Amino acid sequence: MSTHPQSWQSPHGRPLPSPSEGRTLLMGILNTTPDSFSDGGNFTAVEEAVRQATRMVEAGVDVIDVGGESTRPGASTVTAAEEIERVLPVIRALREAFPDIPLSIDTYKAGVAEAAVEAGADMINDIWGARHGLEPSAWAAWSTVLRAGGSTEALPPSPMGKAAARLGCPIILMHNRPEPRYGDFWGEVLHDLRVSLALVQTAGVPAHQCWLDPGFGFGKTPAHNLEVLKHLDRVCGLGYPVLLGTSRKSTIGLVLGRDVHAREEGTQVTLAWGVAKGCRMVRVHEVELARHTLQMADAISAGLSFQKDSPASPGGA
Repeated sequence: MSTHPQSWQSPHGRPLPSPSEGRTLLMGILNTTPDSFSDGGNFTAVEEAVRQATRMVEAGVDVIDVGGESTRPGASTVTAAEEIERVLPVIRALREAFPDIPLSIDTYKAGVAEAAVEAGADMINDIWGARHGLEPSAWAAWSTVLRAGGSTEALPPSPMGKAAARLGCPIILMHNRPEPRYGDFWGEVLHDLRVSLALVQTAGVPAHQCWLDPGFGFGKTPAHNLEVLKHLDRVCGLGYPVLLGTSRKSTIGLVLGRDVHAREEGTQVTLAWGVAKGCRMVRVHEVELARHTLQMADAISAGLSFQKDSPASPGGA
């Protein structure tokens, strides 16, 4: 387990909200893609993206996560050049409109991350845990070496790890696999996350700049996703702040029998559960609704230490 007395730092000197102040942080999703599963095509124009960001800022968002490639099952891949063309105008416009709001770039491509951070983004949100660009068969061999206690010096150079180190920015490392195949589910999930951490830290990213994401909805069956939520504290137990992204995902739809636009109640339950299990930030589409959920969940987590300016009303009001 790792502990981090120093909080994460933006490469631009912009203050980032503390993940350890007793308030769960709120990341708002801003997709500039035409084919994302929930809001594809809604914010492809810069003006539309800025209006949506304005609504999120007014609702109390802590971080805005800008993405230029859909990661839904069956989505078309895009080139790094096309992804950059989608996200950079939005990042520049957001930076001008909101100089102090932290921005995240949702990408697994090192070149896109570099361009976005240089344009004003503060952090990288990588759904492949710094593994993109590494040969899968070699990854399995390196993973076996580390599982046996071998040296991290044998790890290959991770393009994303090198980029994050050079840029001096935080990185969120998500658990993911091409196929949902596991022998020992939790043993393999935690091991994969440790390898992602080793990849970026070997490249020079300090531990205090690393976050983890259990990858709800990525490389997992619905039962795996529910297991991730049930024992999310196991990921939190690795000692790094954890981001949880469940918003409107298909497992919620499966459980409730709802389409993508009728999954907010289920989403809010997963957020409250995540707070109880120790996550420090959630990634959502509906910022205002999630803010209220987090306020209540954080208050319950505080228990006897809860404080509010206004006195409690007598009689259970």
